[in-house]
Amino acid sequence: MKKFWICTLCILFLCSLLPVSAAGPETNAKAVLLMEKTTGEVLYEEHAHDQLEPASVTKVMTMLLIMEALDQGQITKETMVPVSAAAAGMGGSQVYMKEGESFSVHDMLKAIAVASGNDASVAMAEYLAGSEDAFVEKMNAKAKELGMNDTIFMNCTGLPAEGHITSAYDIALMSRELILHHPDIRTYTTIWMDTLRDGTFQLSNTNKLIRFYDGATGLKTGSTDSALYCVSATAEKEGMELIAVVLGSPTSQDRFETAKALLSYGFAGFSLVTAAPSEPLSPIPVTLGTQPTVQPVLTKETKLLLPKEDAGKLTTTLSLQDTIEAPVAKGQEIGTLTVLVDGKAKETIPIAAQEEVPRLSLWQVYTALLSLLFCSQ
Repeated sequence: MKKFWICTLCILFLCSLLPVSAAGPETNAKAVLLMEKTTGEVLYEEHAHDQLEPASVTKVMTMLLIMEALDQGQITKETMVPVSAAAAGMGGSQVYMKEGESFSVHDMLKAIAVASGNDASVAMAEYLAGSEDAFVEKMNAKAKELGMNDTIFMNCTGLPAEGHITSAYDIALMSRELILHHPDIRTYTTIWMDTLRDGTFQLSNTNKLIRFYDGATGLKTGSTDSALYCVSATAEKEGMELIAVVLGSPTSQDRFETAKALLSYGFAGFSLVTAAPSEPLSPIPVTLGTQPTVQPVLTKETKLLLPKEDAGKLTTTLSLQDTIEAPVAKGQEIGTLTVLVDGKAKETIPIAAQEEVPRLSLWQVYTALLSLLFCSQ
């Protein structure tokens, strides 16, 4: 028996010397997910594809379609949007718009992003698509385009409706699309307090992280009796922006604490690193070209999401042609940059010609030879 306990203690001691992998954040929500914006990589997830009610986090898609309409010139921030009887009568979270009133798109976005206004959401939906139902069709089409395979939208507000479901992963996808391609949404999602109706109506952000989490950039909260408390929370530090999705938390405070734990886990453990050559790329000689050299350029900027302990282990190897025979097409591949982490290849980036270099004609070759001949005399 004595030998048994000695062996057991030895095993426990040896196990204590083994490296322990970083544990994920503690959560008690129905589903959570942490995603990095630039790469779209998932850093942590629990029940990420469970189909759940999103409540007003639905409005991430509503805001996305509004921002797309702005970018496409369909509307401007000064466009005045009328409020219908249907919009005014939505109930739930609202800014108490009245039938017949009109608000600018700028104020509508404030009402949606800050106060989660159902009335503003429906008014914008009707203005952009003719009806809320037609707008919801656009929402579902966009969801399909983004690969949100767990999602079916039944309205633009997130009010309870049979069959209105999504997942933590899908919410992260649409949140990423919004902040990656429409960064101006931060103008609204970072507002803590503001007003409507020339200062007579107060707005206070439902997302308390805006004030109480360093680096918070948004994005949208939601809660109903059936969905419980939800949030898609975004924050940026040291050039890296993260998206923390929390669905089905038991209390409002719990959803924010869970979101903070997810975001802090990501910022503490990961870095976004840009891959680049160790030295500037030098021009490559071109034979029989109308110009003597061509400038090589990377075909894309590559950012890698790495555990912080690996961030300093990134190296690159460059492979370029010594010379190129004309003609050279713009964008023609003339080399590669291999990105390695701790000596292992992670990605290969093509290197291309920055400009076109036509081939010399026979007459140009002849005149060039004559010029060389006379210069040598």
